[in-house]
Amino acid sequence: MTTAARPTFDTARGRDSIATSLQISARDLPGHTKLKYRKPGQGGEADPIDENQLREQLLLDEKESLEKAKKELFGHSYNDDVKKIQYNQGNSTIDLLEDEKNEYLKKVQTKYASSDYENSDENQSDSNSSGDSDSEDETALLMKELEKIKKERELEKQKREREEKELELEDNHDEIMSGNPLLAQDLNFSVKKRWDEDVVFKNQARDMQLKPQKRFINDMLRSDFHRKFMKRYIH
Repeated sequence: MTTAARPTFDTARGRDSIATSLQISARDLPGHTKLKYRKPGQGGEADPIDENQLREQLLLDEKESLEKAKKELFGHSYNDDVKKIQYNQGNSTIDLLEDEKNEYLKKVQTKYASSDYENSDENQSDSNSSGDSDSEDETALLMKELEKIKKERELEKQKREREEKELELEDNHDEIMSGNPLLAQDLNFSVKKRWDEDVVFKNQARDMQLKPQKRFINDMLRSDFHRKFMKRYIH
């Protein structure tokens, strides 16, 4: 039961304002009464900033974070993979140096061998020159035959591609002609039934006109029921 509508017998009275209370809560007292400054090592004005050192430190931290993320992602196999990559890179540089050295030695050897070969060619007989000319003729004939075979294969390939394109165009044309009923040869558009043949409410007005309407006549002898009864049982 609510007490909002009950009468107030003892009205509320305010207190006497003679002597105020001096009690203050600890939470109402000022807490931060001094201004705090950054100490050395906290990134304030007391710390001298070296941009190069800061950049190096940031790059080092970024590298360490990337290494840590890769270790967490790939597991213990990451260190082994890094060592293998470094080892392979070192071996590849050594191999490149050895390859360059071997290539230089080969060039020197071929240079001196070619000079010796030219000096020895001057003292060869005419029989060797005739044999070389015969071998050159044979190689020329073989190269001609090879070029001929290549041309024949190229022509055959072009012919095959042309035939495939023609067949593809014919198939596309037949598909288009058969897909469009207006372009088809046999036009058989015999509609079997109307679109509204299966409608539930159909010919409602016509049915109402065909049904005989009931007539209400006060004379019982001229009513429809009396006439049907007399026609069925008397006549």
